[in-house]
Amino acid sequence: MSSDQTTQKLASIASGPVKEAGKMGYKMLGKSGLKVSEVCLGCMTFNTDQSNAATAGKWLPTASEEESVKLLNRYQELGGNFLDTADMYLDSECLLGKWLTTKHREDWVIATKVMFSRSPVPNSSGLGRKHVKSAIDSSLKRLGTDYVDLYQAHAWDPETPIEVTIRAFSELVRSGKVHHIGVSNFNGWQLQKTIDYARFAGLEEVISLQPQYHLLTRETEWELIPVCLNEGLGVMPWSPLAGGWLAGKYKRDQTNTEGTRVGWAQSAGWKATNFSYRDNDHTWRVLDAVEEVAKKNSKSMSQVALRWLMQKPGVTCPIVGAKNIAQLEDNLGCINFTLSQDDMTLLDKASSLEIPYPWGEKYAK
Repeated sequence: MSSDQTTQKLASIASGPVKEAGKMGYKMLGKSGLKVSEVCLGCMTFNTDQSNAATAGKWLPTASEEESVKLLNRYQELGGNFLDTADMYLDSECLLGKWLTTKHREDWVIATKVMFSRSPVPNSSGLGRKHVKSAIDSSLKRLGTDYVDLYQAHAWDPETPIEVTIRAFSELVRSGKVHHIGVSNFNGWQLQKTIDYARFAGLEEVISLQPQYHLLTRETEWELIPVCLNEGLGVMPWSPLAGGWLAGKYKRDQTNTEGTRVGWAQSAGWKATNFSYRDNDHTWRVLDAVEEVAKKNSKSMSQVALRWLMQKPGVTCPIVGAKNIAQLEDNLGCINFTLSQDDMTLLDKASSLEIPYPWGEKYAK
């Protein structure tokens, strides 16, 4: 079998079975045997406490507790079963824990993360054994559950050997506090090293990657997607709408970004989020293409951008966020249609990047 045929076979497996049109579908998350809805609900902005002086003005605009509960209930009604949060989103974990007391725990796949912290105290962050074991106990307490389905390294820890982290994660799996492990925001060599070490040491293997991936961040395709396809990892892209850019929120020469994620990112100083530097010709070319396809299909720009991502090789489920019911329902409209090959080609071409050495097609064969 040629490399192209192998990639096509792996992509076909990752795309999951054909589902009934208009209904939420489910896919296997990597090689775990765990079925998750084709759209994951991101809970980062649920009920986050802005009154805390240490975090005031440095966190995303949030949904109130009442609105957050409405969003969770509506997501359930639409067939969703996969919720993603993190330990640094303290208030989000607490809200989920409170909400889950009214639900059947086994109906839900709960994912959280470890690495960062709001505390300056030594050993309150990172991926060392001490913090990992303390963090999982704290997350379980906030979530009101005795296990999480997916525990993820929120980012690479340059101060802790990955061998230490994987051993700590494996101990958590053996203890029953964690069922599966994943990683987020790793680059290509970090991801492959993690996979190889776990496999050859006979430890718990990574089942998923949570990267930034969308029409304006296609660099993810250069190494990360091929690794995931080759190794059988599920891919859960975060920020699939690029902080609102792909939803059509921003216009050429727009100067007032107050109340938007771009405006928030600029005021909070989160330059690394990529939310505030997209005002360029490439971005507007992509947005024009998304708008064209949206009009052709009588869909919103958000739905088209999400659908493009869902049809890309290796993607298990985008992680969508929402501040209100209307926004959630609009986003979940992405499950109701399929983009044609012509539409996909148009979007691929508009969003294509010049691929540098050594990732170009000439050298990748």
